[in-house]
Amino acid sequence: MKLIKQKQINPRKMWPNEAQNFTPWLADNISELGEKIGMELEVVGQEVSVGPYSADILAKDINTDAYIVIENQLEKTNHDHLGKSITYASALNAKTIVWIATDFTEEHKKALDWLNDNTNEDLAFWGIQLELWQISEETASMRLNIVSTPSTNVKTIKSKTNNESESRSIQLAFWTKFREKLQNTRKIPTLQSPQPHYWYDVRIGRSDILLSNICNTQKNVVGVRLYIRNKVVDVYYPALLAKKEEINKALGCKPEWDANPTAKDKTIAISFSTDLTNPEKVEEALDWLVQQTIVFHSVFSKEVKNIKV
Repeated sequence: MKLIKQKQINPRKMWPNEAQNFTPWLADNISELGEKIGMELEVVGQEVSVGPYSADILAKDINTDAYIVIENQLEKTNHDHLGKSITYASALNAKTIVWIATDFTEEHKKALDWLNDNTNEDLAFWGIQLELWQISEETASMRLNIVSTPSTNVKTIKSKTNNESESRSIQLAFWTKFREKLQNTRKIPTLQSPQPHYWYDVRIGRSDILLSNICNTQKNVVGVRLYIRNKVVDVYYPALLAKKEEINKALGCKPEWDANPTAKDKTIAISFSTDLTNPEKVEEALDWLVQQTIVFHSVFSKEVKNIKV
């Protein structure tokens, strides 16, 4: 292993224009932001019209169907962008604002913290600092640093009685039991810690391809998904699709291929209806999910490794 010296560079070297370069890139790589703030995001639109203005990105939290306004600023924060983001959120009925900038003033950081502490518990405000680090002449690394978050303030305490909090409690309990059951099989050596999220990821040995299991408390559905991010989807998805019948036979089922054709990311998924408030049904769903996760992991870890990149 070699240490590489990195140099911080201006993000505009990669994205000269916010609207024309950075916003489309972020929309295509929305999972990068989703992972940072603990949500599974789906892009609804770019440059969404709000009267004479336009919101950079309107997204949706797949778990709650709540809208999220994402405001981009490849420079130091200013009052204009803060005001616009609040205007967009009110007009589009968004519950969350994510403000991305290369430099946050202390005043704007305090403003976001104040909003998180003093607005309705359904609203959330994120401040994300964007950094770009040059690794070589042709490669760079992006960092998203959280400067303001709703997860550790008074709002967390307030929200413990609402539906979202109850949903996340169910998900945390479910994934905790799921991890324990899967770990006991000794079929998959490395498993992530459970979190109160809609999804639980299981790695299969390739970057940007994973099993992203789901626990949907609103629809009472759990499931297994091979999740192929758009960075590699043009290579891996067609190769897997060409072997669809063979893969279905190995899985022992007929999963749904590409459930959301308009999405950049692609999935191959199966689901199981249950009642997440019924302990007996939960145990049944857990056993099913563990079994299918092992099968999906065995089949797809081999398949993706055989695809030449």
